[in-house]
Formats: sequence, C-alpha cells, structure tokens
Amino acid sequence: MATTKQRQAARRNVKKAQKAAKSKKTIAHMPKKTRTALGKQGAAVAQRKRTGGSSPKTKAELMKIAQKRDLEGRSKMGRDELAKALGEK
Repeated sequence: MATTKQRQAARRNVKKAQKAAKSKKTIAHMPKKTRTALGKQGAAVAQRKRTGGSSPKTKAELMKIAQKRDLEGRSKMGRDELAKALGEK
C-alpha cells in the first residue's frame, strides 16, 4: 500500500503529464525530472507484474518478515526499500 506522500507525488506527476498533454507537449519536451519519475513509476509497476505470486507484494507482508528478522530501520523504509533489504527483489 502506498504512503500518503507517495500518493501525493503520483498525483502531482499525473497532473504534470496532463498539463503537458494539454499544451501539446510530448514526453520528450517534459522536464527531465518529470520524465524520470514517470519512467521509474512505470518500470516499478511492470516489475511487480512480472514477479511471480510467490514473493510478498504488500508492504505489510514485507514488514512482518522484517520484524521476524529484526531488521533495523524498517519502520522508516518504503515498500521497495524493504524488499531490497530482505532480498525479495
């Protein structure tokens, strides 16, 4: 599940993309920061779709595993960070 901060960032990115489309800009003419963010979000979604059902998908599931392994700093980590720290990715 995405955090509030992540949802806000995603909304901002969508609004930027819509604004650019309205002004007939292509993705190539968007600011580099926006292009990079949109690309990373799309790649992350595609990666999660490719991964099989055997690996935990939600942050809650990853958090339970991290708690069992007593991983330090887990409460401040995001879903992707938890997955990397646990070797799930």
